[in-house]
Amino acid sequence: MLREASPEDAAALLSIYSPYVIDTSIAFEYEIPSVEEFSQRISNTLKRYPYLVAEIDDGIAGYAYASAFHTSAAYGWCAETSIYLNQSMRGLGIGTLLYQKLEEILKMQHILNLNACIAYPNPESIAFHKKLGYQLTAHFHHCGFKLNSWHDMIWMEKMLGEHSIPPANFIPYPEI
Repeated sequence: MLREASPEDAAALLSIYSPYVIDTSIAFEYEIPSVEEFSQRISNTLKRYPYLVAEIDDGIAGYAYASAFHTSAAYGWCAETSIYLNQSMRGLGIGTLLYQKLEEILKMQHILNLNACIAYPNPESIAFHKKLGYQLTAHFHHCGFKLNSWHDMIWMEKMLGEHSIPPANFIPYPEI
């Protein structure tokens, strides 16, 4: 079942996110955020963008959310997408369901461009995004240092709609 995340989900979402911080270069953070900080991140995101969780058997299997691609007004029709799955739940279609619902909501908000920032190499994430229609748009070299080595980063992009002039006004998530 998919549902909107709430700040009360912070501890459960952190249990999914923490291994990505500790054991991988997928997340570029060095420290695991506190439950309070993560709760605030969820609250702040929900002011403008969707934040979704997937539940299986009363537990959270993964989550996905959108955020501002950039704070300048001209970027108002672009959103950055992020997804994290419980590592034992990957490959079951949960990520696809989360992203499909996320895209459905973002279309209602009049978002036109989706952008995913992916640590490189990350063949699973790249394949996942390609399967959903994202294309490689940028490759930055040696831009993140984690786990005692330098890591590249790529951006992948997906268009959700036509770029009309003028574009339809962005609708904040709470107004959908």
